[in-house]
Amino acid sequence: MDENREFEHVEALDQNEAPIYEALQTFRQMRVVPFDVPGHKHGRGNPEMTAFLGEKCVSIDVNSMKPLDNLCHPVSVIRRAEELAADAFGAAHAFLMVGGTTSSVQTMVLATCKRGDKIILPRNVHRSVINALVLCGAVPVYVNPEVDDRLGISLGMRRDQVAKAIREHPDAVAVLVNNPTYYGVCSDLKMITAMAHSAGMYCLVDEAHGTHFYFGAGMPTTAMEAGADMAAVSMHKSGGSLTQSSFLLTGPNMNPGHVRQIINLTQTTSGSYLLMSSLDISRRNLALRGREVFAKVVTMADYAREEINAIGGYYAFGKELVNGDSIFDFDPTKLSIHTRDIGLAGIEVYDILRDEYDIQIEFGDIGNILAYLSIGDRPQELERLVSALAEIRRRYQKDPSGLLSSEYIDPEVVASPQYAFYAPKKSVPLRESEGMVCSEFVMCYPPGIPILAPGERITKDILDYIEFAKEKGCSMTGPEDPDILRLNVLA
Repeated sequence: MDENREFEHVEALDQNEAPIYEALQTFRQMRVVPFDVPGHKHGRGNPEMTAFLGEKCVSIDVNSMKPLDNLCHPVSVIRRAEELAADAFGAAHAFLMVGGTTSSVQTMVLATCKRGDKIILPRNVHRSVINALVLCGAVPVYVNPEVDDRLGISLGMRRDQVAKAIREHPDAVAVLVNNPTYYGVCSDLKMITAMAHSAGMYCLVDEAHGTHFYFGAGMPTTAMEAGADMAAVSMHKSGGSLTQSSFLLTGPNMNPGHVRQIINLTQTTSGSYLLMSSLDISRRNLALRGREVFAKVVTMADYAREEINAIGGYYAFGKELVNGDSIFDFDPTKLSIHTRDIGLAGIEVYDILRDEYDIQIEFGDIGNILAYLSIGDRPQELERLVSALAEIRRRYQKDPSGLLSSEYIDPEVVASPQYAFYAPKKSVPLRESEGMVCSEFVMCYPPGIPILAPGERITKDILDYIEFAKEKGCSMTGPEDPDILRLNVLA
């Protein structure tokens, strides 16, 4: 074992514990007089906020102090919560993250890459990965994902593509994998990790949508099971904690002291105890009841897929897509639905569900929608969704000709993200940018996967896609121009 380890597990841990939650309960009972921040002073200074959020909530919105530990350098209750999380997830170490999984993903890259280093990754990564490359100056080696022509979605990383990238770039320092993708597609994580390690590279996993893999039965392989070095786990997505709370997991090959230093470069020094306690309580809930809860989620998802496919026109896809490579496995909780065959883009169905049926789903893109199922869902809400989809097909179905078929376009990388982001630039009208090199991001959010990233060539196909997505109502983000009528390009 590395002698630089912050601590090692030396005792059996009781997953009934929730040390941060318990410390906050004790603190509340002490009736401490606050002459510290935050300035609302347990809510007394902001009665409107207290009325809205509740006295119980604002009374534990407190600053770091000795009885409550310090997120930047935990020695007591936060440290204990990290030990419990590591034990629950089967990791060597776990870090409580209050900057979202964006912060976890960026820590993985910044902890393993420096300026000029190569990192092998699929191009359909979340913008947080490319943001990290802008920050540290690492150079991406993209493994362009295979695309399912019928569904128009990008898939996982094929083993031979990863092997080829490693063979052609033996000086790369890490391989990063999305597992699962937003749609539920999983790569052969165990084999990719083994290939990376054999080449002396780290394996990093963006596991934002895979929290439940660690607690449900019959789920795809987790990053820690596969032997990956680091994994970013979005606990607030399927794990039930508050929005913006996340875990960063590390394996035995990582020095947790170094990882903590990297986290502290960008994460706040005023960690929210609301977020940290939600992580603590949610970890306990999943450790004690996750297997039972996620079995119900899978049952609901299977039922919904069967009912939606019986409507006709839609295709709620699942494990039947598994091919042993680019779709090595599939997340059984994901309710991903192809809509193009009824003549509607996914984003159009998304808007109709919200505006006319008061149903808010996770996202819609060019050809698909995703209804995110997790521990808080109930069968009666799924019945409502299925009924709404049947009615939408009856009311709005039209000829699908003219719809774009693919949400992924292979990029031509001309410059590193960092160089392009900071280089001299000029603003040009959208259609006049064809052939130029982009210096900013363009993406639909969600899912936050860039259509264009800094350093990539702007092509006619990309411009057609941007205009089509805008026309259909996708929420576009990234460029300096909020209306996306102009793009910044290298001067």
